[in-house]
Amino acid sequence: MSTTKIPQPRQAYRGPYSVEVPGQTPIEGETTIRRHPATVSELRSKPDPNISTVYELVKVSCSKYGNAKCMGSRKLVRTHQETKKVKKMVDGEEREVDKVWTFFELSSYEYMTFTEYEQLTLQLGAGLRKLGLQKDDRVHIFAATSQNWLSLSHGAASQSMPIVTAYDTLGEEGLRHSMVATKAKAIFLDPHLLPTLTNVLKQATEITHVIWNSQNKVNKDHVDKLKTAYPHISILSYDELRKLGEDNPVDPVPPAPEDLCCIMYTSGSTGVPKGVPLKHKNVVAAVAGVSVVVQPFIGPGDGLLTYLPLAHILEFVFENSCLHWGATMGYGNPKTLSDTSVRNCNGDIREFQPAVLVGVPAVWETVKKGIITKVNASSPLLRRLFWGALALKERLMAAGLPGSGLLDAIVFKKVKEATGGKMKLCLNGGGPVSKETQNFISMAICPMIIGYGLTETSAMGTLQNPDEWTSESIGAMPASVEAKLVDFADAGYFATNKPNPQGEIWLRGPTVMEGYYQNEQETAEAISEDGWFKTGDIGEWDKNGHLKIIDRKKNLVKTLNGEYIALEKLESIYRSADVVANICVYADTTKTKPMAIIVPGEPSLKKLAKSIGIDGESLEELVHNKKVQSAVLKELQAAGRAGGLSGIEIIEGVVVSDEEWTPQNGYVTAAQKLNRKGIVAHFKKEIQEAYGSSS
Repeated sequence: MSTTKIPQPRQAYRGPYSVEVPGQTPIEGETTIRRHPATVSELRSKPDPNISTVYELVKVSCSKYGNAKCMGSRKLVRTHQETKKVKKMVDGEEREVDKVWTFFELSSYEYMTFTEYEQLTLQLGAGLRKLGLQKDDRVHIFAATSQNWLSLSHGAASQSMPIVTAYDTLGEEGLRHSMVATKAKAIFLDPHLLPTLTNVLKQATEITHVIWNSQNKVNKDHVDKLKTAYPHISILSYDELRKLGEDNPVDPVPPAPEDLCCIMYTSGSTGVPKGVPLKHKNVVAAVAGVSVVVQPFIGPGDGLLTYLPLAHILEFVFENSCLHWGATMGYGNPKTLSDTSVRNCNGDIREFQPAVLVGVPAVWETVKKGIITKVNASSPLLRRLFWGALALKERLMAAGLPGSGLLDAIVFKKVKEATGGKMKLCLNGGGPVSKETQNFISMAICPMIIGYGLTETSAMGTLQNPDEWTSESIGAMPASVEAKLVDFADAGYFATNKPNPQGEIWLRGPTVMEGYYQNEQETAEAISEDGWFKTGDIGEWDKNGHLKIIDRKKNLVKTLNGEYIALEKLESIYRSADVVANICVYADTTKTKPMAIIVPGEPSLKKLAKSIGIDGESLEELVHNKKVQSAVLKELQAAGRAGGLSGIEIIEGVVVSDEEWTPQNGYVTAAQKLNRKGIVAHFKKEIQEAYGSSS
């Protein structure tokens, strides 16, 4: 059982939560440099005196936690398919078409110990050596998150081989670019991606070995085609690689702190993806920074559900940190997290019963709306009880009074059980979550803390300490990075602004990359001569030394009346409307007001349609109904006003999408960030119509 602290959603002690570094000379147009109070004299670069590389991190953690559970996975037992008839608009006509839903049946979790994990990584490293790879040869990873992904990265590190990561949804172009540029010698990938690879290998001529993930079934045709096209390339499974290492053991070749750990390709929604080279010292410094903030709350006995893309820096640092903390990781899949997409078994959350869950805004909005739908379907008495208890708990927490435990045990017990019943902390990363949603989840389930960082800074930027919980900011810096704000005059953000200093967020410290991979121009634009990384995000210091993100340089659009509109800020507010499952706000420089393109939540849309006298069987027929669109617009406008938006920030039109936005169809990146260009290009006609009808 875990012996760590149970956090509460309140500020348990007074600020300041970040402090000015003493002895600075003030610079005009900049705020003073601030750090975490525990590292004001020197930034933290190691999580432990014996850990200066990722290889040492695995070694030290495994010797410390030995036979404790390290990580677990589930096996796919079978898939179930169900066909339903739905109405769809085809060429302006309503037709009934068959739609097939797939459901998954999974085994329970099967675990390995820390000792077994270390042995596995050493065997994988020896297997890579037996294939002929040497120190500094690069291993490309092009796969979804799994324990095989992480273990292969650590196997490569045990032989000083850097990994190159690419999202499994990057597509042919991005994959080709990352493979050719980095001259990777071997690639590990999920078997369904073999056809994508077959096309790319014409250019990626350095690849001599293809290793497929044996957690999934392989299509023999795909392997045969690859063999025929490239007879010189060896193709083997992950299990065969491990066995190769077991039969041919070699000593590790430990990397040095200055050695390259990984080249991560950001999911960039525009242009060629950028490679971010991170050294071993950068990654362990990130683990050190985050540990100072959250290790009092997470430790042995705590389960962490891992399902976000490991090719995303947040998840990569988080999983390496879990090893250091001795926590148990349970691997899940975005498709099987909840009970709705599985059959004859629990979804990953209820099966694994995590203590900690990391998610992106879309995940939390879905969780919140699911709870509210259930509450609204209950009796008027239970509804009043739930909302009354939620408001009371908020007041008790703000005042630091007792009594919330009773509310948790009586009113929120069922809600907590839906997420496994053991959750004590959740973390939002990857984009801004609405204040209402952070509050709601924090009171009904467990405190939600906010993390902010970039690939270029090894995910370090700010990380909210659970003891400094607030929904008014994103917290202070972790212990391995320092921050300052620099004037962005174009939009009126100045370090001298009152009551709070504002400006572009600049970060520096042992977690920050030295430059982009083979890209001097981008490096010169992003990094100052004295090592500051310019994030492009606009921030504001509050009176407690917490940071708030108020804008992003790229997402500031100057409208016809000369005012700037911050798209992400608007999205986080409009996202709180019940009818919204996902949203992209668009502002045209030739118009005075923005507009929204949304993916609707099906139950909410049907309920809204019913309330205006429209019955619809399917989403497809409702989204094209003008009356329904008008009702959706009113809902969003009401949410905007309730969220305190000004007149020019209230949308004047809405486009309702009839399909979900996924990395597969290209509307969002693998890290669930909007591909604005792609969305706007696809809905160009509908956007013009919506602007036209509103004027």
